Amino acid sequence: MQHDDMVGKVQALARLPGRGPAERATRAVLTTLAERLPSGLAAHMAAQLPQEFAASVREVTDPAAGGASGSAAERFDLTVFAGRVAGRTGTDEDAALREAAAVLEVLDAALAPELMEHVSGALPTDIRALLPSGRATEGES
Repeated sequence: MQHDDMVGKVQALARLPGRGPAERATRAVLTTLAERLPSGLAAHMAAQLPQEFAASVREVTDPAAGGASGSAAERFDLTVFAGRVAGRTGTDEDAALREAAAVLEVLDAALAPELMEHVSGALPTDIRALLPSGRATEGES
């Protein structure tokens, strides 16, 4: 999926007033997601994203860019996830959750299904609930 397609879809799904807020939301969610995923998995995700968004992920995972040097993901829950996205977008946590769900829906369509399965599996249940409904319930008993 191309950069402009992703931004347009996020804008429509999150009902954002323009491309700027959609771009900001997409970058904020991808950055926060990269902080939560193991760095190798985040790097694989970056490889399937448009360059403009891959850079946001690589800033977190690439030690040369000041990112994490280890492979361990930060462990945080939905409250922290929403707070980080809200801080990066300048919105409240409710808006951040709505925007995150939109970005994750677009991401689900943009990434290879196998990779999205790995991303989903690396997330705790509360953050995984933001994924499209079919994906959020997979793997749960």
